[in-house]
Amino acid sequence: MYSVVSTAIVRGIESLEVFVEADVSDGMPLFDMVGFLGSEVKEARERVRTAIRNLGYALPAKRITVNLSPADVRKSGSSFDLAIAVSVLAALGAIRCERIDEMLIAGEVTLNGALLPIEGALPMADKAKQMGKSACILPYQNAQEASLAGGIKIYGMKSLGQVVRFLNGEEEVAEYVRKTGKKEREYGVDFSEISGQQFLKRACEVAVSGRHNILMIGPPGAGKTMAAKRLPTILPPLTAKEQLEISKIYSVSGMLREREALVEERPFRSPHHTITAQGLLGGGRYPKPGEISFAHGGVLFLDELTEFEKSTIEVLRQPLEERRVEITRFFGTYSYPADILLAAAMNPCACGYYPDRNKCACSDSVIRHYLKKVSQPFLDRIDICVEAPRLNYAQLTARSKENETSAQIRERVIRVQEIQKQRFQGTDIGCNSRIPSFAIDRYCALGEKQEAYMRQIYRRLSLTARSYHKILKVARTIADMEESGEILLSHLMEAVCYRGMDQKIWER
Repeated sequence: MYSVVSTAIVRGIESLEVFVEADVSDGMPLFDMVGFLGSEVKEARERVRTAIRNLGYALPAKRITVNLSPADVRKSGSSFDLAIAVSVLAALGAIRCERIDEMLIAGEVTLNGALLPIEGALPMADKAKQMGKSACILPYQNAQEASLAGGIKIYGMKSLGQVVRFLNGEEEVAEYVRKTGKKEREYGVDFSEISGQQFLKRACEVAVSGRHNILMIGPPGAGKTMAAKRLPTILPPLTAKEQLEISKIYSVSGMLREREALVEERPFRSPHHTITAQGLLGGGRYPKPGEISFAHGGVLFLDELTEFEKSTIEVLRQPLEERRVEITRFFGTYSYPADILLAAAMNPCACGYYPDRNKCACSDSVIRHYLKKVSQPFLDRIDICVEAPRLNYAQLTARSKENETSAQIRERVIRVQEIQKQRFQGTDIGCNSRIPSFAIDRYCALGEKQEAYMRQIYRRLSLTARSYHKILKVARTIADMEESGEILLSHLMEAVCYRGMDQKIWER
């Protein structure tokens, strides 16, 4: 007898349909599996054989062949166990279900038939919906995250025996219904807690309003890390589309079950400076997302930027431009989204106190060597470079109630991003920082005075084409913050101020 069951394999954050075919025929007793299988899939043969026996079914002395197609796609992971078991039992006649071809089945099976959770349940359920399936059968631990796909029935099961009884109509299993209800966003921090540093807070608001990358430079304890950790509190809420896409990233990494399924808040990731390029970008023999993808839609904060390996920082250059990570392996290419707001912080010298010569004893050569750990090509990917000076006593002890709260700043940010949304309606551009070079003249047009000013700045600061465009994009955001249709000279001057520090770094 012959049977076929639909399942899926995760590639990047999307899924590819896989058909598990089982054939039971006369011949030498054998349980064979084919279809370009990884070692863990090959091991499924023994798990499935033992689980079926412990369920009370005796495999006949026949030739059992299981094929996972398409055969040119490598299969890895333990999510095929349940589909293989169901396919074999259906071929043996132990499962009599006419609707089995309308379902997607996935899960890991233990030797006693219990089901264990798998990675990537959300993109699998989303793929099943796209394929026109009516339901998904998954381990009960994955039911909550799979239900986020919407538009498809999700059945969470605890054992292979329960799956068999359900498919045979011997046991009723209720469809998983996700609890709805929007939670209030709760952050443990707020911008009102930062005293002084008005210029730094203004730069943070500009950065978030236009989704511009920002680098903060200053001595230890000036408030750089405090400001970075509060950036998510002034970002606008995630859209439903963004929530689903971010949740898929965490799902394929097996991290979604640690959360309350749906990712409803913008991510904030702050990896330690000892992280490798692979950990930051993603990869491995069987690729997984890295920190830059975990921060998709939110903030990636690199504290102590100069302590990172230079080669590690440099791998970010291409993803920061393309907003996506492409990882190529022998078995195929994996794509992960990486649309982030990059925030970084660094000291002005090795000891951290330059230019205060009362505290700093670093020589010019030491300072130059320290600052050159950050390359000019990487600085070109930074839109805003701002100094965070040491606070005096009066600034430090100023009453926090006089400071603006994150909620107040976020209201302005939402208004500015709404202006950008209307401007870029009908295009693939999401915000000012994403304006492509060929559209600069259209969206960042300058008057005669502004043109003359930028011509002078271009020569004086020896700008690159990329840094010149960055200034115009930041100026466009500043103009939007003042609800100005035109980019004025004052907007350009402020944007140029945000490029002053990175020029000092490179010129030393």
